[in-house]
Amino acid sequence: MTTTDAAGATGEPPSAAPPPGPHHGHQVYGYHKQKDEHLKRLRRIEGQIRGLQRLVDEDVYCIDILTQVSASTKALQSFALQLLEEHLRHCVADAAVKGGAEIDEKVEEAKQAIARLLRT
Repeated sequence: MTTTDAAGATGEPPSAAPPPGPHHGHQVYGYHKQKDEHLKRLRRIEGQIRGLQRLVDEDVYCIDILTQVSASTKALQSFALQLLEEHLRHCVADAAVKGGAEIDEKVEEAKQAIARLLRT
């Protein structure tokens, strides 16, 4: 392929990033209304993880570190469940209203997400 071929009919070079797919872009997702709270929660979890690094750096007793790992894991799991609930209420419900193959796709996505969460 030559440079002219890559430029396409418009003469403009191809964009570096692919166009947004059906799951990306500037779409409004189910978590949008809670976005600020989610970000606050994630920052708190990030602080917990930094605290774990500090505990290891300070040679804290392993069981004490494991207790904090458990707390961080539970916080992430709780966040994941909230996000999953919002996905079901918004994205899956919206697909159900639209009907067709989209509902099957959204249910399959949710099933796979739940399976991943159960493996952790």
